[in-house]
Amino acid sequence: MFLGATTRESGSDVTQLLQAILEAQRTGQPVALATVVRVQGSVPRHPGAKMLVYPDGHILGTVGGGEMERRVLAEALEALKVGDPRILHYALTDPASGDPGVCGGQAEVFVEPIQPPATLVVIGGGHVGRAVVQLGKFLGFRVVLSDDRAEHCSPEAVPGADEYLLGPMADLAKRVEIGGQTYIVLTTRGVAIDVEGLPTLLAKPAAYVGVIGSRRRWVTAAKELQARGLPPDTIARVHSPMGLELNAETPEEIAVSILAEIIAVRRGGNSQPMSPTAGPSGAVKP
Repeated sequence: MFLGATTRESGSDVTQLLQAILEAQRTGQPVALATVVRVQGSVPRHPGAKMLVYPDGHILGTVGGGEMERRVLAEALEALKVGDPRILHYALTDPASGDPGVCGGQAEVFVEPIQPPATLVVIGGGHVGRAVVQLGKFLGFRVVLSDDRAEHCSPEAVPGADEYLLGPMADLAKRVEIGGQTYIVLTTRGVAIDVEGLPTLLAKPAAYVGVIGSRRRWVTAAKELQARGLPPDTIARVHSPMGLELNAETPEEIAVSILAEIIAVRRGGNSQPMSPTAGPSGAVKP
């Protein structure tokens, strides 16, 4: 029999787990929630018992301890990798035949990976960066704003971001988690800043890296990056000029163009007009 076999999940335990999930969402960290959903006979925990699993393997709460919990932990870590929930069935009867315990009962555990909101990292808090922050937040992204200028990197200057990281772009990859649900937007002041910061960002598996500016600006930046030793396929990951062609002019319109491209990348869209009567520019044919 596992330690805690007769205890049930208390209100304070549930509150602690919920607060931990909210904190993981706030900081952009994935977690997996394991919940005992059905039992029969003698079991270590009752329905409702919960355990939160972090990517590094540490846990909060328990579904019973011992070998069963070890197996649930392994399944939860795998669920975090693939992103799929799963229901686990355990008989606690005969360890000699592979069962994880001898309590005599059966238990089902539901494991649910909880992914944080996709993160939008906006580098540069000028007019366009400010508009991208506000629209990104409206679209449900967790928004991080970074700038090396204090006057452009604060809630007073650019309201709406979840996190403000003051400092050079070259240090940003060390300060923010960048993964497959991270979308990076460079609304920066020029080529020199882009060239200094992009190598460390492109070393991370971001879903999208976009740079504002003209084609000429990006050609100049790409040549400098190549001269610094970045492989062509790495440089080719950058979307620049970023955004969809909307003939946008205002910062707000440019933000719509940028976020439209990010949505297309994220959802697998083809960026084409949905109307069958629309021409290449989107204008409706007579």
